[in-house]
Amino acid sequence: MTSSTVSLVLVLSLINEGFRSMDLNQKRTKTVDRVDPVDPAAVSPESTPVYPFPDEVLEPVLSLINSHKDRSSVSLVCKDWYNAERWSRRHVFIGNCYSVSPEIVAGRFPQIRSVTLKGKPRFSDFNLVPEDWGADVHPWLSVLAKAYPFLEELRLKRMAVSDESLEFLATNFPEFKALSLLSCDGFSTDGLKAIATHCRNLTELDIQENGIDDLGGDWLSCFPETLTSLEVLNFASLNSEVDYNALEKLVTRCKSLRVLKVNRNISLDQLQRLLLRAPQLTELGTGTFMQDLVTRSVSELEGSFGNCKNLLTISGLWDTTTLFLPVIYPACAKLTFLNLSYATLRSVELAELLTHCKSLKRLWVLDTVGDSGLEAVGSCCPLLEELRVFPADPFDQEVAGVTESGFVSVSRGCPKLHYVLYFCHQMTNAAVATIARNCPGFTHFRLCIMNPGQPDYLTNEPMDEAFGAVVKTCPNLQRLAVSGRLTDLTFEYIGKYAKNLETLSVAFAGSSDLGLKYVLGGCPKLRKLEIRDCPFGNAALLSGLTKYESMRSLWMSACNLTMNGCRVLAKEMPRLNVEVMKDEDSEDSQAHKVYVYRTVAGPRRDAPPFVLTL
Repeated sequence: MTSSTVSLVLVLSLINEGFRSMDLNQKRTKTVDRVDPVDPAAVSPESTPVYPFPDEVLEPVLSLINSHKDRSSVSLVCKDWYNAERWSRRHVFIGNCYSVSPEIVAGRFPQIRSVTLKGKPRFSDFNLVPEDWGADVHPWLSVLAKAYPFLEELRLKRMAVSDESLEFLATNFPEFKALSLLSCDGFSTDGLKAIATHCRNLTELDIQENGIDDLGGDWLSCFPETLTSLEVLNFASLNSEVDYNALEKLVTRCKSLRVLKVNRNISLDQLQRLLLRAPQLTELGTGTFMQDLVTRSVSELEGSFGNCKNLLTISGLWDTTTLFLPVIYPACAKLTFLNLSYATLRSVELAELLTHCKSLKRLWVLDTVGDSGLEAVGSCCPLLEELRVFPADPFDQEVAGVTESGFVSVSRGCPKLHYVLYFCHQMTNAAVATIARNCPGFTHFRLCIMNPGQPDYLTNEPMDEAFGAVVKTCPNLQRLAVSGRLTDLTFEYIGKYAKNLETLSVAFAGSSDLGLKYVLGGCPKLRKLEIRDCPFGNAALLSGLTKYESMRSLWMSACNLTMNGCRVLAKEMPRLNVEVMKDEDSEDSQAHKVYVYRTVAGPRRDAPPFVLTL
C-alpha cells in the first residue's frame, strides 16, 4: 500500500480501538441489501474485528483512498471493510474490458460515478491486432445506463467506439461531465457532435491519438451557448479545419477552462486571440508555429504568453521555426512539462529554449535535437524526472539521431530522472551501466535500439550487461522494455533482480526457452508480459502455470508456440482466457498470436471468427 493508505488504515485501527474500549452490547444494524457475499479464501476470518465500528465512520475514511490498487487491498481485510469499500467506491478502473463483465461490475459497486476502461492489447498500437478484434464499448454502455444513470465520467483507451455509442452516451447519462478517448477507433466527428449537443454539464472532452473519421470541424458549433462549464478541451489529434468563431466563443464563456489543446490548423494569429480570452490556462497545446502573422506582431503574441501566469504545460508547436519559438519564453519559467514531440527542433534551438525552463520535470523531444541538445537538457534541467526521445523518421537508417552520449549527459545532470523512453540506433553496455548508476531511482526504463538484434556497437558483445546493470542498480523498477542483441543471460538477470517489475516488453531477443523461464520463475510482481519475435516455445509458455493467474495478461506473437501448447495451457488454467489469433497464411498447427488474460467473466461472446478461445 502507499504511505497515505497505510496512514488511513492506522486511523481506522485507532478508531476501532476506541470502540473496543466501549461497552457495546447492542449489535450494529445493517440493511440486508448491503450484505455482500465474500470469498472466504480471499478474506481471512481471523482478520475480522471483534468490535466492528459503524459504516458512518468506516465509509467516509475509506472514501479518502484514491488508488484502485490500495482500495482492492483494503477490501480484503475483512467482510465489514469489503462492504464499506463496496458502497464508498465512486471510481472503477478496469485494465482489460474482458477480464470482467459489466454486469459483475454493476453488481459489485452500486455507486460508481467514474469508469476507466481499457480494451485492446498494447501491441495494437503497432498494428499487430486486427481492427475488428473486439473491445466494443457499446455492451458496457448498455449495462452502465441501467446501473449508473448518474455516471459522470468515462475514460476509454484502445476501445472500439462508434458514433452510435457516443450518441447513446450523450443521451442516456443526464449528469455526464467528462469523456476521454485515447487510441480509440471507429467513430467520427459526428459522434463528437452528439456529445457537444446533448452533454449540457460537460467539463472535459479529451480526444487523443484516435483513429477517427474526421468529417470537418463544425462539431464545435454544436456546443450550446449556455455551456460554460468546460474545463478541458483537447482536439489536437484531429486534422480538419475547425469553426474558429465557435471555438473562440466557447473559450470566452468557459471561465474555468484550464486545458486547451488545439490542432495544427489553428494559426498563430488565432492562438493569440484565444490566449487573450483564457489567461487562466494551465495546459496549452498550440497549433502551427510557422505561418506569417496577419494582424498581430510577434511582440503581441509574446505578451499574450507572458500573461498566462499559471501555464505549466505546453505542447503542439507544429512546424516551429527560430523566428517564432521565442514567443513562448515568457511562459517558460513555471513550466513543468514541455512536449516537443511534434516540433523538429535542432540542438541550438532546444538549448536556448531550455535556459528559460528551470522548473521542467517532464520533457518529450524528437531525436532531431541530437546529442548536443540532450547535453543542454543535462545542463539546464536539474529537476527533470521524465524524458522521452522519439524518432523523427524511424525508417531512415542514415539519420544519426541521438546516441549513448546524449543519454549519459542527461543522466549526469538529472539525478531525479526515473522515467525514460529512448529511441536510438546505437548503444553500449558501459553507457547503460553509467546511466543506471547516475539515476538509480528508475521506475520506468524503456530503451529502443531501432535495429533489431543490434549489439554493443563498440565491443560487438550482446547487450546483456546493460540491462543486467539496470535491474541490479534500480530496485524500484516497475516497467522495462529491452532491445538489442540479448541472450538468455539478460532474462536471468531480470528474473533474479527485478523484484518490483510489473510490466516487461521484449522484442527480437533471447536464445532459448530458458530465457522466458527465468522471468516467469522470478519477478514476483509481474502483471503484464509482452513478447514478439522471440524464440520462446511451448516449454517456456507452460513454465508460467503458477504465475499467470496473478498477472493481468500475456501477449506472445511470432514466437514458436503451437496450438497444442496453448490447449495444454487452457486445460491447466481454466480461469484464464487463452485466445489464438489466426492469420490467413499461418499453419493450422501454429499459434502465431496468443493473448492470455485472467478473467472472472469466462470466454468472451463477441470474438470474431479468426480469434479461437481455447
